[in-house]
Amino acid sequence: MINVGLYYKVKEGHEKEFENKFNEVVNFLKNNYPGLKQAKLYKSVEEPREYLIYTEWDSLETFRKFISSYEYKGTVDYGKSIIEGRPYHKVFQEINS
Repeated sequence: MINVGLYYKVKEGHEKEFENKFNEVVNFLKNNYPGLKQAKLYKSVEEPREYLIYTEWDSLETFRKFISSYEYKGTVDYGKSIIEGRPYHKVFQEINS
């Protein structure tokens, strides 16, 4: 299993739009990418325009399949209109003990 943190800063006035789009994308993923285990949206306490999307995937391959998909590219293109700066993500892999 892997965990991915996706970090975004949203343009002022687009916070609710970003939150609604997150819900739409998660619903799509749940129906089309069975490797997605869960996705949660967090808002920064100190900077309410900064968000973290935390996801869990069954494998790195499933996540890579998603980020190379047409749907992902469409979301990225749409996001350019409401995101400030360049978003980034970090991938962590679970260590089995």
